[in-house]
Amino acid sequence: MLADIMGVERVSVDSNFFDVLGADSMVMARFCARVRKRADLPSVSIKDIYSYPTIRSLASGLADAALLSVIESPAESSAELPAGSSAEAPPEAKPPVGTLRYLLCGALQFLAFLGYCYVVGVVADLGSGWISAGTGLVDIYLRSVLVGGAGLLGMCALPILVKWLLVGRWKPQEIRIWSLAYLRFWIVKTLVRLNPLVLSVGSPLYVFYLRALGAKIGRGAAIFSRNVPVCTDLLVIGAGTVIRKESFFLGYRAYSGLIQTGAVSLGRDAFVGEKSVLDINTSMGDEAQLGHSSALHSGQRVPDREHWHGSPAQRTEVDYLRIARARRSWWRRVVFCVLALVKVFFLYVPLAEGAVYVLLLAVPALATSLGARVTQSTWWQLGVAALALSVVLFVGGVLLGLLVVGIVPRALNVFIKPGKVYPLYGFHYRIHRALTRLSNKKFFTNLFGDSSYIVHYLRGLGYNLRRVEQTGSNFGMEVAHDNPYLSSVGTGTMVADGLSIINADFSSTSFSMSRTSIGPRNFLGNSIAYPSGGRTGDNCLLATKVMIPLDGEIREGVGLLGSPSFEIPRSVERDGRFDHLRAGDELPRRLSAKNRYNIRTMGYYLFVRWLHVFLLTTLGVAALQVSGAFADLAIAGFFALSLPISATYVVLVERAMTAFRPLRPSFCSIYDAHFWWHERLWKVPEMVYVQAFNGTPFKALMWRLMGARVGRRLFDDGCYFTERTLVAVGDDCTLNAGSKIQCHSQEDGTFKSDRSTIGAGCTVGVGALVHYGVTMGDGAVLAADAFLMKGEEVPPHARWGGNPAREIRVVSAPATPVLTLPIRPTRRRAPAWTAAAMLVGVVAADLALLTAGSRGAAPVPARQSLPLSPSPAIVAGQPAVQSSRQDTQTIAVGPGPGPSPAPGATPQGERAARVRAPGSSAGPRAVPNAIVHRSVSRPSPEPTAAESAAADPTAAEATTGSQSSGSDAATKKKQEKHKKHSKSSDSTGQ
Repeated sequence: MLADIMGVERVSVDSNFFDVLGADSMVMARFCARVRKRADLPSVSIKDIYSYPTIRSLASGLADAALLSVIESPAESSAELPAGSSAEAPPEAKPPVGTLRYLLCGALQFLAFLGYCYVVGVVADLGSGWISAGTGLVDIYLRSVLVGGAGLLGMCALPILVKWLLVGRWKPQEIRIWSLAYLRFWIVKTLVRLNPLVLSVGSPLYVFYLRALGAKIGRGAAIFSRNVPVCTDLLVIGAGTVIRKESFFLGYRAYSGLIQTGAVSLGRDAFVGEKSVLDINTSMGDEAQLGHSSALHSGQRVPDREHWHGSPAQRTEVDYLRIARARRSWWRRVVFCVLALVKVFFLYVPLAEGAVYVLLLAVPALATSLGARVTQSTWWQLGVAALALSVVLFVGGVLLGLLVVGIVPRALNVFIKPGKVYPLYGFHYRIHRALTRLSNKKFFTNLFGDSSYIVHYLRGLGYNLRRVEQTGSNFGMEVAHDNPYLSSVGTGTMVADGLSIINADFSSTSFSMSRTSIGPRNFLGNSIAYPSGGRTGDNCLLATKVMIPLDGEIREGVGLLGSPSFEIPRSVERDGRFDHLRAGDELPRRLSAKNRYNIRTMGYYLFVRWLHVFLLTTLGVAALQVSGAFADLAIAGFFALSLPISATYVVLVERAMTAFRPLRPSFCSIYDAHFWWHERLWKVPEMVYVQAFNGTPFKALMWRLMGARVGRRLFDDGCYFTERTLVAVGDDCTLNAGSKIQCHSQEDGTFKSDRSTIGAGCTVGVGALVHYGVTMGDGAVLAADAFLMKGEEVPPHARWGGNPAREIRVVSAPATPVLTLPIRPTRRRAPAWTAAAMLVGVVAADLALLTAGSRGAAPVPARQSLPLSPSPAIVAGQPAVQSSRQDTQTIAVGPGPGPSPAPGATPQGERAARVRAPGSSAGPRAVPNAIVHRSVSRPSPEPTAAESAAADPTAAEATTGSQSSGSDAATKKKQEKHKKHSKSSDSTGQ
């Protein structure tokens, strides 16, 4: 079988796949796929191939072990399968939604977008008119502060108001995609993520925002991830917990045409590392830790004070919280929030609104055109005004941005000393935030990345690059860091896109900076988080999505793959066929040609973005020409047309660069012109406008227009295609947030690309990555944070997960305690007319504020939102049982991708979580170490006789006689009193 794949007559059973036979991961992935099709042979994963690199060792290694993996779905739980069975129960098949409902949902989403634009247009028209009526600089500034503050407060309060009106409290449920219930979900999700308070990630203001949305968050929790959770009522975060950046804890996921919501619970002083994923129905105990680049699959639970890492996570002894906590100070948090609000309201907002008047002075043509709001001005005058304004905005912004990025972070770095522990939210933390934000501008890394000039840019930022061996592709376009002055990269190292250098260590009360060094002659694949203290040295291959180890000996001369990582060969013969182009006299000639091509690409990048600014500026100037009763409609039209015009422009740019022809699979050197053309396709189009259509039917339309072969009724919640014309997606597929289909790979000086095919009805989980040359059969499922390696073939209706991905089989699990999440009585959703009236009231309040200000009246005080006091809750989950085999594990789980448990499964009004062993007849008992947060103080009802009996069976037996001798009238009276008290408590909660 292997001989047939490699095209040779025979293969020795003792020949090493990589060192002797010269095979690579693509060849061995095809070998694994062919073995899995044979019913008489055991299933083989790519990890097995690297662990047993000969036929003899592979056969011996698989002979005594059965493939065990993660259980996710409650419908496929071990209780419904024979003990010891390894067959997977298929998920419940549901018919796909009709095309009519699909189109209707898209139309309603578009109407909601138009309504939002109209509200913004009305407020903007009234506010700008009142500001322009001011006399003098001070008067204009004060008016700008008042109008900007009122508008900002309205934008912050609107998502919170809409969430409570349209949804109420989130509960574990399944929502059919493209239904009216999904429309409400999408509206809330979109507004929650557009809230300006999202920009306050890493501050107490962001925690306050999540609490206002219903999240149960303890004192001192620190959240640094910009991936905003949506189902916040199902989110429990204990006091002192730390969540690092780029982590996912959304509280929902899309699965096979459904939106499934579920609980995510983190105990007191827990820690979640960078680029980690917490699926629904997961939990972590007190002082538990989850390492970077790791994932908790649905149903996994990390017990108290245990450390886990990997995807799916497993137990480890590595300590990821490597900094001592400082003394907690409430006043430091208050001062931090007050200064942030003062800076926004009295500096940023007035400057943004007053910039228009500065531009009128700087561009005389624009001032002439707009001075009298002339409605009959000639088109050429309008064009000249827009051209002048776009040049001033774009060219001035680029030059000023380069100046600020090169000077300000260097001045701020003087205040930061590596190794010193600073208190969180103090002066040094504000310096650190400013330094990090200014030195991580994506515009410039996209401009200089994938070229020789990125080296000079990173050196200017402060990177220690020592003696650079220029390759023309030393770094990709996506390079991030916490502090550039503490980042070092060795000689001859090449880095693909998605590198995040972790220089900072955080606790809930302190932070510290340290140097992060990457050794020489390394190659780093895509989407890697490299922490300080990473145990890799010289000449290492760090594969895509690998978890960098923090323990053990320093790895040198090897490759690392997976999470947790394991060793693989550094390179094979097939990868070195283009090495002669990287040495001798050939390198300078090829590098010079690449540099010239990259300069033209950078010119296209700047021109395309300037032209986009010019188009939007022309549209904006045209909107400002309209005066009178239709001014608000003109401004609303500007906001409504900006998004489709930008999306159409991106499509035209992409298709023009490919000459409306699809890409072809390639295998070439990085010094081949075909590879340079690929780099141009990655750099020039502005893909951010494609991601604006996430969760709508318009996202599938965008992919089709850009050349991807997309089936009917695609649900895309935030997936990204790197090579659009090499992707094929079937009907009724579900792609989750943060997922990626990458149809290429770069390894040292070699570039490879191929087609990837996703069958009908497939699901790709949150944060999962699909490599090139992959085929997923119809109905297949890829779990959260999985890495489906190149060349893999997933059978139809199979379930794969892990990094690297392998088949997931359901096995019998031992009986384990199950934690349930008590849910407060859900507030009945307000009628539609009530929601509309309250929204009109909010808009009317803003309009009244502006109108009163224009008449000189006293400003109307802003509304104060009611304090939210969520009840205590604890998430569902189960401990895991480790397998004896190092590459697999058996995990006993709770709810998964099947139907979610009904909300009524948990007794309403329950004050604490209960633990009940499956099959046990004992009554419930209180959970120790339960997480308790802010709760409403209310009297507790007297326990009934049944509850007392359940709590203490022996006492119940002892008092049976006395209970039977009591009068029935007294019993009924006590029950009616208890029922009356419960009803009043429910109404108070509502």
